[in-house]
Amino acid sequence: MRIGTFVLAAQFPGQGPGEALHRAVRSTEAAEESGLDSVWLAEHHFVPYGVCPSATTLAALLLGRTRRIRVGTAVSVLPNHHPVALAEQAALLHLTSGGRFSLGVGRGGPWVDLEVFGGGLDAYENGFPEALGLVLDWLRKPRVAGRGERFGFREVAVVPRADELLAGPAGAGPGMTGPVAAGPGMTGPVAAGPGMTGPEVIVACTSAKSVRLAARQALPMLLGMHCGDEEKAEMIALWRTAAREAGHPPEVVEGAAHVSAGVAQIADGAGDATEMLVKAMPGWLRQGLDAHVTVDGRQRVMRDPVAYTELLCGLHPVGPPRLAADRLAATAERTGITRFALLVEGSGDLAATEENVRRLGADVLPLLT
Repeated sequence: MRIGTFVLAAQFPGQGPGEALHRAVRSTEAAEESGLDSVWLAEHHFVPYGVCPSATTLAALLLGRTRRIRVGTAVSVLPNHHPVALAEQAALLHLTSGGRFSLGVGRGGPWVDLEVFGGGLDAYENGFPEALGLVLDWLRKPRVAGRGERFGFREVAVVPRADELLAGPAGAGPGMTGPVAAGPGMTGPVAAGPGMTGPEVIVACTSAKSVRLAARQALPMLLGMHCGDEEKAEMIALWRTAAREAGHPPEVVEGAAHVSAGVAQIADGAGDATEMLVKAMPGWLRQGLDAHVTVDGRQRVMRDPVAYTELLCGLHPVGPPRLAADRLAATAERTGITRFALLVEGSGDLAATEENVRRLGADVLPLLT
């Protein structure tokens, strides 16, 4: 079982963005100190729901401040980036961290981001497969040309090459003294795809279309915290079917290291943990989600913040250590997922977040071994 944190850098009512970002940094340092496996960083623009606009930039900072923990993006929103620029950053972070970086990518939403960054609605509705393919080409090949509908350019050299990470002490990152470590749940070098040694690439999936796209490339999925075990199990079954149809061998299909996003709040009593989140999270959700502006004026329905918080508390490891461990084990048994990215900042308070992370490591992890 690989337990990591999911960092939104959430700006709660009455807080400034600097406070949210400081909490993000400190919670990552606490996660490494507590023996957790990974930290996953979200990207958002123009909303207090999350105030980190560049998950790769924050990942670079955190990789430099840590020595062991894996740092990934969850996710970098592809329509807001040129795929080559994002892939270059992924290769750079992979090489300079000794193989501790994972690139999570997603389609994002129909937000005003598309107007500001110039991607346009078509990049969101139709452009994701082409952009993902270009990212993977950049991480797998020595030379790449853009030959798609959106990205067209002459063949250029890939520099630096993501697969040139040296094994052993000479190529290891800070604190690494042996061959480059495998990613969580993986049995060989971290891979961007079949036959490729480079940064792990993971795809946020919320629809059957995105599941099939990830499966065709044998890329693991990041599944959202709003989904229950049954829905996640169905998505994994669809992924496996599509991966087999794409011709991937059984060991690749069965060995895919999908990630389940969730919420964690550890307390001595289930009521104490739920009460803390129900007091804090709805205010953040209300102001954060309400700030989203669609690029084309389409109507959207916002979840009821209190009901959504209560739903999350019922789905995820929120409560005493034994309950938390049992819920994680149950999800693993029902879905086959053994990697978790857990939101730990739901209290909105720095000291409470650090204590939550500490208890995940000290009180919950030993129950999962």
